[in-house]
Formats: sequence, C-alpha cells, structure tokens
Amino acid sequence: VKPVPGRMGATGKMVFGAQYSHATSILEVERLRALHMDSASWTGDHQQPTTTDDYESSYDNNPELSGYQTLPAQDHKEDSENDNTPSLTPITPKTESALDPASATTPSTTQSNVTPNAVLTVSGKQEDSRSGSNSSSSGVTPKGSNTVPKPPPVGTIEGMRFNALTIMQDPLLILKGLDYEAAMGDLHLVGTEHHSDQGYALQKSKQKARFHKFKDLLQQPVIDLDVLRKLSWSGIPTAIRPIVWQLLVGYLPCNSDRRNVALERKRKEYQDGVHQTFARGIEGLDQTIWHQVFIDVPRTNPKMALFQNQTTQRCLERILYCWAIRHPASSYVQGINDLVTPFFIVFLTAYIDEDQDPESYDISRLPEPILQAIEADSYWCLSKLLDGIQDNYTHAQPGIQRQITKLRELICRIDAPLAAHLQSEHVEFIQFSFRWMNCLLMREVTLQHTIRMWDTYLTEHPHGFSEFHLYVCAAFLTKWSAELLKMEFQEIMLFLQAVPTDDWQEKDIEMLLSEAFVWKSLFHPSPKHLSSGGTK
Repeated sequence: VKPVPGRMGATGKMVFGAQYSHATSILEVERLRALHMDSASWTGDHQQPTTTDDYESSYDNNPELSGYQTLPAQDHKEDSENDNTPSLTPITPKTESALDPASATTPSTTQSNVTPNAVLTVSGKQEDSRSGSNSSSSGVTPKGSNTVPKPPPVGTIEGMRFNALTIMQDPLLILKGLDYEAAMGDLHLVGTEHHSDQGYALQKSKQKARFHKFKDLLQQPVIDLDVLRKLSWSGIPTAIRPIVWQLLVGYLPCNSDRRNVALERKRKEYQDGVHQTFARGIEGLDQTIWHQVFIDVPRTNPKMALFQNQTTQRCLERILYCWAIRHPASSYVQGINDLVTPFFIVFLTAYIDEDQDPESYDISRLPEPILQAIEADSYWCLSKLLDGIQDNYTHAQPGIQRQITKLRELICRIDAPLAAHLQSEHVEFIQFSFRWMNCLLMREVTLQHTIRMWDTYLTEHPHGFSEFHLYVCAAFLTKWSAELLKMEFQEIMLFLQAVPTDDWQEKDIEMLLSEAFVWKSLFHPSPKHLSSGGTK
C-alpha cells in the first residue's frame, strides 16, 4: 500500500491522515487524563473536533481514489508482532514529545502513551456532495494548513456527560451519583394516568425500589444474570439500560474483574477488522453487498435526525458491511439495518446528558474515541442478536417461513373467527407478517416502544427474538380483530401495512407483552396443540 501525503503539524513533523484533527483530539484527551487535570482548567480558544466529512467525500466526490490508505506494514513491525489478529496497523500521529505525559507542555507537542484507534486517511475533495455543504465550514482543517486545531475541553462539549470518557472505559461508573429520577427517565408507570393519583404514588414507590435493586445488583463483583433478567422483564431504567443490555446480550462479562479488559479487547478487535476491511478503499469491497448497504442506510429511520446524520450513517455502513462479510451464509439482507438502530441509540445515551434527546442529538460533537466505542458495541451486540435468528436471513429465509406457519396455527387456536375471516378473504399470512418477522415489528411501532419491547425480549433468553416474538405478533394481530372482521381483502391489506399505533403509549406495549406471555405459557410447552389447531 502506498504511503499517502501527510500534513504539517505545529512541530514541523509530518502527520499522516485526513482524520488528523481527530487524532489531535484523542491525544489531548489522553494527555489530560494522564495528568489528572480537570477539564475546566483547560482554557483558550478551542475548535470543535471534526466530523467524518473527509471520509464521506471519498464516496461521492473521488471515485478514482482508493478512499482508505495506510502506512506500509513494515514501518510498524513491532506493533504487528504483538497482535495475532490479522489487521491493519493504526497510524500514530508523530510528535516531538516523549512518551511521558509529564514532559508535554503544549497541545501541539503532545504525544500520548496510548495509540489512537487506527486513524483512517482519506484522499478526496473537501466538499461533501451528500449534504451539499463544504466540509471546511464544519471544522475540517483546510488542506495544506499548518494550524493545529484544538479540541474543546471534554466537559464543555454540548450535551455530553462530563465523565463520558471514564464511562467509556468502565460503563458501570455511570452508577456513581445516579439518582432515581434521572435513571427512570420516561419509563411509564403502568395503570397511572395522573401524577396526583394515589395509584401513581404507589407505582412510583415500587419503581424506586426496583431501581435500587438494579443498582445494588449491578455493583456486585459477579452479577447474577437470572436475577437481572427477572428485574428487567418489566422494563429497564433509561440511564442504566446500556449496561443492562450489554450484560443480557452476553457482550459484557458478569465478572467485574474481566469486564473492562474484555470491553477494550472487543472494541480493538472490531476497529482492527474495520481497518483491514476498508484498507483498499471502496473499490476493494464486495460491490454487491456494499451497494445494498450503501442505499439502505439513508432509508433507516428517515424521519429521525440522528440516523440522517452523516456521522451516524458512516458508522452504520461499517457495522452492516463488516457483519455481512463475516457471515457469508446470510450476508446482508434488507431489514438488518433496522435491527442495529436500537443498540446504537441506547448506547449513545450512556454518553450524553439526561436532558438531551438522543433521537435529535448531533453525534458529530462527540470525541472520536466515544464514537468508536458506540460503533463497536453496537456491532457486537447486533452480532449476538443475529446469532439467535440467523436462519431468518439465510437463503429462502427458512426461519421466517417457520414463524409465519406457526403464527397462522396460533391464530387458529386463539382467535378462530379472525383466522376464518382472513381465509375467506384469501389473505395469506405471509402477505402481512413477513415484515413483522423480518424487522421484528420495528416498522409497526416507534423506536422508543421497540426499545421497551427489547427490554423484555433480552430477558427471554435464548429465544426472545424468535419464539417470544412470535407470541407478540399473535397478540398484535388479535388486538385489531374487531376492526379486521369488518373489512374485505383490500381494506385488510391496507390496514395491516399501516397499523394505527401512532398514539400508542408504553402501557399499550406493556399489555402486548403481557398477553404474549400468557399465550406462550399456554401453548409453548405443548406445541402439538398448535399443529392440531392449524389443521382444522
């Protein structure tokens, strides 16, 4: 791989990589952490860390260029000998300071003893054709400039937690100083409509007790997953949901002694995989897979600002493409792009203030290490989820076909009049329920309601997203039984393609999950009852 032209740093040394300003941000953060400085003591004029505009522009504005480039591997022989995983070597910006953080005197001469996660270099124009704006106005250092951009103090980035970087290293630090009101967020108290009701006060007292049980359990040296699942079935407090999800999905170890080391290792493994995968730029990718990912990502939650953000979209592209090439039996299938969004938005909430709306937050404000952590955590948790339902996405999607057959049999047992009406109108279950299985009802309810459903799905180990989801779909269909019985074929199809759930509240999701639990308790232990019902 050819070395790419570098940029002149303030020290007069060449620094490689179009993401140079990100590297500077990382070095500053590490220097401050090493010197134990308070972020408020860092004064002066600071510039917002750059977004990934250079990276984005390589897609549209420079198709002839290779996109990603790295330094020759032989220049980093020492690094590669310590890692058995095939990966590209991170590019470390060169500075004049020694490895000892105490020797650093100014931001321009800082070198951290922690190598930043592989700085990608991109060749291309500074204009981003997707957003129609020039990247030089968004904090990107103009080409040829000798000015070293200074990142803002960590504690002053708008909307970001003051201790976000420490939470990144140890997620359980979010529990320190966490109170009940902040933790519960907008978690609905089922059965209460007015805050003045006596029922509300009782429910709030119960929820507060639940919160303290969560907090005490998560602070144990070894977390009991069975207890955590029981607590989480009825919903997880907003502030601790990122930690609990990572534990329930099997990504975060239950043993506190192994937790931080495992987290760092998995994040590095993902970053190394990204660098290796994109080493030859877009032209070096599987064009069939890449094209489908590339056109699907902008369609993901098109009405939500977070997922129309260019920085978020670049993260999703890498997550989906890397997952696809590591799972050739299924590769990428439309619908998988929806499944990563709950993880991404939940893990984002760990790093932003409680009063920030994650659905509209400008994620490009966050430092690069935090963006990389959110991306890596989302990738691994998506992989864990899909491991349990991968046959939904293999050739001919046999997992979905089985679920549709079981749904038809289940409806014959629990709502025979509805099943008979659908049959008389020649409505096939595959015509409306395929999307329910493929996208896990994410197109039918809001993202926040999906997240609440996943709280319960993750506790129904190990088949929450397959078997339990089937009963949720049955409860969802029978909820509209009275309306459907009055409709003919065309009306039924139009109704089921756009089910009116816009005014649903969390209590409606709670009722749906409760009904699904009842159906599962009745029929799952005796599957022959479903088979006999389906033949009538």
